[in-house]
Amino acid sequence: MKTRFWRNIAVWTLLWISFVLTAHAHEEGHGGADQRVRTWFRSNGTHFHGSLISVEATTMRFFAENGEVEAIALSDLSARSSQNAKAEYKRITALNTEPTVILVRHTTPEFNTNVQNERPAMADAFKAFEKSVRVRWDQEFLYVESNGMPDHTMMTGITAWQQQVPIPQKYIGDNAWRIPLHPKFARNPVSAKEQLFRGAIALAVNGVPIFNPIKNDGRTDTLLAGELDQYGGHCGRGDDYHYHIAPIHLEKMVGPGKPIAYALDGFPLYGYTDENGKVPNDLDEFNGRMEHGSYRYYSTKTYPYINGGLRGEVTVRDDQIDPQPRAYSPRAALTPLRGAKITGFERDAEQNMVKVIYEQNGRSGSVQYKADADSYLFTFTEPNGNVKTEDYPIRADGRRPPPRGEQRPPNNRPQAGRPAPATEPRNPNPNGNQGRRNNRDPNTSQTSSSEVPKDERPQDAFILKSPAFVQHGAMPAEYTGDGDGISPPLTWSDAPEGTKCFALVLWHKPNSSTDEVKSYWVISNIPANVKSLEKNSKQVGLIGLNDKKRSAYDPMNSKGPGVKEYHITLYALSSEPKLAAGKFNRVDLLQAIQGLTLAESTLSYTYERKQR
Repeated sequence: MKTRFWRNIAVWTLLWISFVLTAHAHEEGHGGADQRVRTWFRSNGTHFHGSLISVEATTMRFFAENGEVEAIALSDLSARSSQNAKAEYKRITALNTEPTVILVRHTTPEFNTNVQNERPAMADAFKAFEKSVRVRWDQEFLYVESNGMPDHTMMTGITAWQQQVPIPQKYIGDNAWRIPLHPKFARNPVSAKEQLFRGAIALAVNGVPIFNPIKNDGRTDTLLAGELDQYGGHCGRGDDYHYHIAPIHLEKMVGPGKPIAYALDGFPLYGYTDENGKVPNDLDEFNGRMEHGSYRYYSTKTYPYINGGLRGEVTVRDDQIDPQPRAYSPRAALTPLRGAKITGFERDAEQNMVKVIYEQNGRSGSVQYKADADSYLFTFTEPNGNVKTEDYPIRADGRRPPPRGEQRPPNNRPQAGRPAPATEPRNPNPNGNQGRRNNRDPNTSQTSSSEVPKDERPQDAFILKSPAFVQHGAMPAEYTGDGDGISPPLTWSDAPEGTKCFALVLWHKPNSSTDEVKSYWVISNIPANVKSLEKNSKQVGLIGLNDKKRSAYDPMNSKGPGVKEYHITLYALSSEPKLAAGKFNRVDLLQAIQGLTLAESTLSYTYERKQR
């Protein structure tokens, strides 16, 4: 009797324990802490979290994090996750068939989920280019190393050229591309129509970055503007080659239905058609949609061409994804070469030589470089037959040494390979305190200047901003004709080495279809040790004449309805131009600083006059 009594007590105790465990698990909710939710990997490299329920012939069912019961085809899981699911369910089934004790709580199997032991599917997307692209990974990111130089020809067909040529970049080590292995949807996705006009937003599977199709003025379509070659790419002001539209040609190498790129939020970018060869007609505003339980972007033949922003979580700093690799050139950026069209491209890998051939006014010219371990030897052949060479030394890390100072050419004539005279601020920067030099197109993947040692900061570190308004924001009425009409406060930082003074122009183009420019504020010879102008500044530097022929700040009194855009350009100069206070205007200033401009930064804003 006693034996039977204690046996019954033991059975009821075990059943009670089983009941408590089950009840507690459901109190926590499906996928709660007591169920020890685990990570499962899909065959496309993405992942999800859930607690296993069952495994059928072709399907795994699980409790998702939101408490719902969901299913996924075993074929959509990675080989390791599919194997683990089957093994785990087999173990649970065996335990549930043991006599006396019934275990209904699902536990995490004992195996290593470190993705370093399981090659992510994302890594395979770059396999077709393994001779020039290397990948490595940890639990969170895939790291992609390359020199940014594709196998195809570059630059041919460009009709709007800023004299850049493709130079190999060191996207290696700590300067490698970093792509999240487990992308997550962002609460506030970033639109490429409104942000990200600087730096890359995706990486092609051949190791070449992809930039926003819209350049840094926030409105110009680089493809429609004639700035791209036949592969949809061009070089940035750091001589770094990159695409601005989808590199569809890569489908021939990777195969149909495979990603041709990955956005920097971790979601893949595909070509024009899906795996069934059909053009998707249900894409969202970011050119993406859900497929097989994961999100993917698609390419289109019209804007936005690629991912129209980033649906996944990213960090945006200085209007670009952060962190991302930096691109460097051994030479300073040049200015647009008007009327030039690139007609040819030559490359000799054995000689480390690249040559870009162009045509201007019916004559042929070229820019060629030959690289060795210490320098780049450039040869500039102008259409008029003049030939000039420049030897640009490079450091071991590939960065450009600090500038040695510009020398003014004889008779004020620009030398080949040096910046042409400034005639007007070009491509005003509309994107919040980005600090571009020479009104930088978003053509190099630079990080925030605060993260780079001062003596190693890139050409776009020169930053102009205002504590009174944000870049491309509305100008407070206090500084316009609707208010006190005083000049706004300005600050700047990271002027280049060799800066002897600054000059400033506040200007506006009333009609985008003409070259007419109006000026409202002109200052020269601002001392090099000055880093800011207080509001209502009147005594700093030499004050020039505005369009009303007054030596003062002219507050905007915009004519006609609608929002108007204005720009303040600050120039860092290598010496003081010879000007007399109150006797020069904007045109005089721009002529005087020909050959003296080391860098420039433009702060743009809007103003709409109040209705009277």
